[in-house]
Amino acid sequence: MDIKRISKRLSLVLRHRPESIGVTLTADGWIPVPALLAALARHGLPLTRDQLGRVVDENDKKRFTIERTSGGERIRANQGHSVAVELGYAAEAPPGTLYHGTADRNLASIRERGLVKGGRHHVHLSPDPATARTVGTRHGRPVVLTVAAARMAADGHAFFRSANGVWLTDAVPPEYLDVPRS
Repeated sequence: MDIKRISKRLSLVLRHRPESIGVTLTADGWIPVPALLAALARHGLPLTRDQLGRVVDENDKKRFTIERTSGGERIRANQGHSVAVELGYAAEAPPGTLYHGTADRNLASIRERGLVKGGRHHVHLSPDPATARTVGTRHGRPVVLTVAAARMAADGHAFFRSANGVWLTDAVPPEYLDVPRS
């Protein structure tokens, strides 16, 4: 079983294009596990519940949560949606410093505009430089930016922490960033 490949497919479905397999997410991003498994099977990716559990548990980014409710099990992506969902995370005080991994080709724009969420709900920030570097590697030659998160929060910017520990905010203006020279 190729966990990385299946994780990418789940990300596409649960974060960006649920309609690609004919499913609909609830307003808070959940879908019943049996409905997801049936739709995936109809679209060429038959998975057992145990295999889905392995993908959720062994995914290196911990992108998904399975939750047991009185109505059965349901699953959702923890963050990164481009479809309209309300994840219900409560605002909380961030640590003093957070980090953002990106590719060096993005630095000029970031210096000018800061970090913007683009088509997603939030800018994603890492609690440590190593995680940020890993994220940046996916996009090209990695650069780790330092974010003055406590100062941002003191100035009124809201922060949220997703179920897998990723910090979320609407934007990071340039004055809160330490951007290395390329």
